[in-house]
Amino acid sequence: MTEAGKMYGGALYELAAEEGLDGAVLSQLDGVRALFAEYPAYVKLLAMPSVPKTDRCAALDKAFRGQVEPYLLNFLKLLCEKGEIRALPDCAEEYRARYNQAHGILEATAVSAVPLTGRQAEALRAKLAALTGKTIALSSRVDPACLGGVRLEVGGTQLDGTVQNRLDALRRRLAATV
Repeated sequence: MTEAGKMYGGALYELAAEEGLDGAVLSQLDGVRALFAEYPAYVKLLAMPSVPKTDRCAALDKAFRGQVEPYLLNFLKLLCEKGEIRALPDCAEEYRARYNQAHGILEATAVSAVPLTGRQAEALRAKLAALTGKTIALSSRVDPACLGGVRLEVGGTQLDGTVQNRLDALRRRLAATV
């Protein structure tokens, strides 16, 4: 994460939280981030120093006025004026980290060989919540290399209960005995 992302994302969170808009701004920030990822040419235009700042800010105004909170729109304009619009993904990451910390949310990713059922995902979410005492934001993805079982990625820690991991451990133990 860039220093600009930490600084600007943190400042936006502090302002939004102070105004009681942190949840709304998070949702809208995610939307803007997705749009920017979908239209990289627009971001390139907003980052071009050869285009006057007033024109770049006017483009943001036209695209987002009335669609997002005024604080978020002004934030986007500030990034544009400072030449930091490309740091928006880092800003969004820092904002989400601060939001999660303030609201006792822990993000976790479950990786499995086949998609988790709704019941399995809910049971996993409940178990993690009981262990951590936090609200769990669980996402899942499929990786056929797991063969079976689940690998959890929680707050920078990986808990690997996959068949592939167990086979690898068995292979290492057998190799060590030979």
